[in-house]
Order: sequence, then C-alpha cells, then structure tokens
Amino acid sequence: RIANRLWPHQRYPFLQSFLDICRDHYATALVPLDYSEPEAARQTINRWVADKTEEKILELIPPGILDPLTALVLTNAVYFKGNWASQFDKAKTETAPFWIGPDESVDAWLMYQKTELLYGETGAMQIVQLPFVGDDLALVVLLPKARDGLPKIEESLSATGLDELLRRLRPREIDLFLPRFRVSSNFRLDAALVALGMVDAFVDRKADFSGMDGYSQWLYIAAVFHQAYMEANEEGAEAAAATAVVIKFRGLPPPSPVVRADHPFLVLLREKQTGSLLFLGRVVNPVA
Repeated sequence: RIANRLWPHQRYPFLQSFLDICRDHYATALVPLDYSEPEAARQTINRWVADKTEEKILELIPPGILDPLTALVLTNAVYFKGNWASQFDKAKTETAPFWIGPDESVDAWLMYQKTELLYGETGAMQIVQLPFVGDDLALVVLLPKARDGLPKIEESLSATGLDELLRRLRPREIDLFLPRFRVSSNFRLDAALVALGMVDAFVDRKADFSGMDGYSQWLYIAAVFHQAYMEANEEGAEAAAATAVVIKFRGLPPPSPVVRADHPFLVLLREKQTGSLLFLGRVVNPVA
C-alpha cells in the first residue's frame, strides 16, 4: 500500500498548473495547511503518516523543523504485511546465540523450517528468497559466511550485482534458521543527497523550483526525513517506510507588481500577430 500527499501552505501562491499536474498525473491529494501554526501542521502530517503505516511510524517530522517560512511538505508512505508462503512452526522456534560480532553474541529466538526455496551462494555469502502468499513479493536474505562479513558485503553490493545474484538463484531444499526480528531506523537525508550530487536544491539562492511557483531561486529543500520499520515472525513479515521533504522559501513571497500610472507614460497600439505598431503616443496629461 502506497500513499502520497502534498501539504502546501494555504496562502503560498503555487502555480495552478503545478497543483493540477500533482493531482491529475500523480494522483496526489493536496491538503493546504497553515504553517503560521507549525506545531499543529506537524501533528497533522505525522498523524497522516501514522495512519498510513498502521502506527509503525509516529514521528516522521521532529519538532522545530516547520515554521512560517514552510511552503510545502511532500510525504510518501509505504506499508506491507504478508504471510510466508511456507510458514515457520512456532513449536520449532528456540533461543540460540545470534553473533553480533566475531566473539560476542546475544540470545535470540531462532525460527526453523526445512523447505524448498530459491537459493544461491558466492564465496562470501549465501542468498535465500522467501516468498509471501500470492508470490508477488519475497524477502531476500543475504547472509555473509563470516560472522563479521557484513561490512564487506555491503561495500561490494550494487544494483547490477544484486540483479545478477538473484538471477542465479535456483530451487533447493534447505535447512533455514532465521531469527524473529524487529528493526527500525530514521535518517535525515540532506547530507546524503548532497553527497550524491543533489547540491543546488538545498541552497536557497541556487535552487530552481520555478515550475512550482514561477519564481527562480526562491524555493529550496530545507530537510528530508526518512523512517523505516520491519518485523518478521513465524507467520510472515510487516514493513513500513515514510519520507518527508520539507520545502521552504527565502522570505515572504514577492509582492504582486503594482502598476500605478499616475505620471507621464508612453502607450502603443500593437498588432500582436505581426508585431506592427499601429499607434505610438505619449500621455502627459490625461485630462487636458
């Protein structure tokens, strides 16, 4: 289940064309908020995220981030819960050491089943794929052969390399021991995105989001937050993730131009298609 929502400042002059594209092409609901009350706005957004993730992510946006200069918050939430195609027998789950280092362990509940799964291995790791009911999704476990081998596996992993590993998996009967686990994490992604090359978007006098409001170098990304949650047990797995992008403006929106013709000016009558000038005149005294 995937949900997206945009939370624009209720008084910020976004282009209607931008709002229409978000609604019509991305099926994204728009809910204006009053960021002059930042804490109320934060709670509204966080409540929506909690609802879409079945209460697994409660505080996506921390206090003190939103303020009256917030123009827009973009949120995305993903939630999944599924049962294993081949479930573990709870009677076979036992406590056993889980090695968090070469010589250090903690007691964990280790589930067990002997079953046929897609399996493969390299010199450094074993790969096993556990399908969920419906066979549309699967959990892939990459298990280093060395107790302290995870950092090397992470360093060597790439999208292309992972695709190749998964293509080489073959059905095989295996004895699978997998711990019950519950993991969660939260990140502020600003620095990571800048390191990947997304620099100008975070600089208020370089970012160009003029397609959103018509003004160049006015809107910029102030913060990006991400949280993730996953739990696995004998029946299946549950996962949730959410991301928030906070966009602010440099100051108050530029005022509308004021054209007050209360002193002498020029006028011209122009044929628009050809550009021909049909009349050119000077207005020095409109009541003469």
